Amino acid sequence: MPEGDTAHRTARRLNEVLAGRVLTRFELRVPRAATSDLAGETVRDVRAVGKHILHRIGNFTLHTHLKMEGEWHVYAPGGRWRRPAFQARAIVSTAEHQTVGFDLGIVELLRDERDAITHLGPDPLGAWDADEAVRRLERDPRPAHVALLDQTNVAGFGNIYGNELLFLRGMDPRDPLRGIREIVDLGARALRSNVGRPVRTFTGVRGQDTWVYGRAGLPCRRCGTVIRETSLGPDPTRQRRVFWCPTCQPPAPYSAFQSSR
Repeated sequence: MPEGDTAHRTARRLNEVLAGRVLTRFELRVPRAATSDLAGETVRDVRAVGKHILHRIGNFTLHTHLKMEGEWHVYAPGGRWRRPAFQARAIVSTAEHQTVGFDLGIVELLRDERDAITHLGPDPLGAWDADEAVRRLERDPRPAHVALLDQTNVAGFGNIYGNELLFLRGMDPRDPLRGIREIVDLGARALRSNVGRPVRTFTGVRGQDTWVYGRAGLPCRRCGTVIRETSLGPDPTRQRRVFWCPTCQPPAPYSAFQSSR
């Protein structure tokens, strides 16, 4: 599942093969930008902000987001694609490489990239300001899992990170956040550690990469209690799967929120 580390790793790979090179093919297979053609323009760079990927090409920025199923692939010219052509949403090629974005959740061509990213909170893998991240989360009274996934608080934490960080800090995901400084620092370290790994891990044990995510009905790796699952989100249309251990992540008394926020 794409999270901030996936987006940054993808952007770094795209930047390696595209930056400073002239485009030989530029095709966006979405209605609003289907007639756009930047072939002949030079790619200045490719970078990620949170989970957003920005191709800076000439005077434009191609803004894409992987959402749940998106991927960018890099191929040699004429190479066979590993996913069906009908899933391709963007094709950005040079004489040396062909890059293809499949099932991208957002594809848009912008004159001002600030339109796509100014709402985002600090990014642990980019322009990081831990104090600002803490301030934003302190103002968010919603359930901890919902607050952590809000990209206006911190850019880059996705559903897996939300589940795993709350387990590591012993917090019930339905409670408001507490110990915010500690969880912000832990999350930043986890993103930075995972961005260079081929397989994201939170446990350090190969083959057992998550503590609770995706493990509903299985015993907790720490205490043996059966992992539970529910759904949380900012509204009924944006619910996410949430996993937790009732023993390792007990509900906190109300007084705990008053003393730690």
